Amino acid sequence: MTSRYASLSRDQLAVLVPELLLIGQLIDRSGMAWIISNFGREEMLQVAIEEWMGASPIYTRRMQKALKYEGVDIITIFKGLQLDIGAPPQFMDFRYTVHDRWHGEFHLDHCGALLDVEPMGEEYVRGMCHDIEDPTFDATAVATNRRAQIRPIHRPPRTPADRHPHCAWTVIIDDSHPEVEDHPVLEVVGRSRAARTELEAIDPSDEGESDYSGALLSDFDFAAFSHSALVRMADEVCLQMHLLNLSFMIAVGKRAGTNTELATEICTKQLIGVAGIAAERIHRALKLPAGIEGAVRTLELHPMLNPAAYVEAEFGPDVVHVQRSAAHEDGAWLSLVTPDEVRPLQAAVRAIDSRLDVEVTGTAEDWTARIVETDTEAKELPEVSVVKVSGGATWLFEDRKSLPLTVL
Repeated sequence: MTSRYASLSRDQLAVLVPELLLIGQLIDRSGMAWIISNFGREEMLQVAIEEWMGASPIYTRRMQKALKYEGVDIITIFKGLQLDIGAPPQFMDFRYTVHDRWHGEFHLDHCGALLDVEPMGEEYVRGMCHDIEDPTFDATAVATNRRAQIRPIHRPPRTPADRHPHCAWTVIIDDSHPEVEDHPVLEVVGRSRAARTELEAIDPSDEGESDYSGALLSDFDFAAFSHSALVRMADEVCLQMHLLNLSFMIAVGKRAGTNTELATEICTKQLIGVAGIAAERIHRALKLPAGIEGAVRTLELHPMLNPAAYVEAEFGPDVVHVQRSAAHEDGAWLSLVTPDEVRPLQAAVRAIDSRLDVEVTGTAEDWTARIVETDTEAKELPEVSVVKVSGGATWLFEDRKSLPLTVL
């Protein structure tokens, strides 16, 4: 099935893919507030660990294969981080050093996630930078080499309070290291339709780079890649979000137990927040039209409704028609949107214009949403306001030179 991102120009895609990576990072800014309010801080830490360990190895291997940089060394790990929703460029400003294939370091010149949690106090900083990072960094590396260890040189809480870089880590692969074990939820997520979705191969004859098999770059140069490669990246990043969300849903369900209404409520609130902030960022970054036309175009490019191989949808001048697809089979984001639950769609269209609304008819798995203009401005949904506490909501990307990193 042709990607919906294929309709964008190469220049537009080079702008969009970093945006999608950042939107993926904001999934947790949206979801974790509701985990804390229902289950407490300690359970939030465990949910974060479980969701990333259940998704990251799957989507990391997918991107390695798509862009032909599969391997077992440090360079492969670093390339993977550059295309990971857990480490969106610049907002999570990873700087890499390669000593040799088996020894390297990275530090963060800017950690947007840290700046988001520091105002919440040292307990939250320690929870993110110690409790969550230790198992999840190793889980990210396991997609490349089970004997990779990522260990801190220094990390927050920051001493002194303005310490730079924000943190620094070593990455060492050694045969003497014990193999990192998979988290049990990884197998469950691996059976999902999202994990097994096949996307169109990159056309090597398209103008621009078609893979990342060459040198590791200091900053991934999206503009150097072909239209075909950027389309594939956009679709893969959307699947990263779906996989992370499926893992999040499993973790929430485990804690909610028999209270399925609570689990649905939490997951829906997470989606509402993501839907609104994603629409706002996509619309602004691509300078899309205002009004109904701009809202439909934004939804057509929204991660909730992509990739086309996973989410079946059609778009008209003022309507979106969704049919049962792999996303429904997985119980993914789209399964939370029905004629009786329209807030995720409302959050998205109101990010373009607060006077817009949706009228949804049909069934839970086959519905049509008509976008309409009203006479009144709606207030921003509280779930979207929660995400806007993050600096990622207003983050602006800068142009950078992309330099090859050589072995020191």
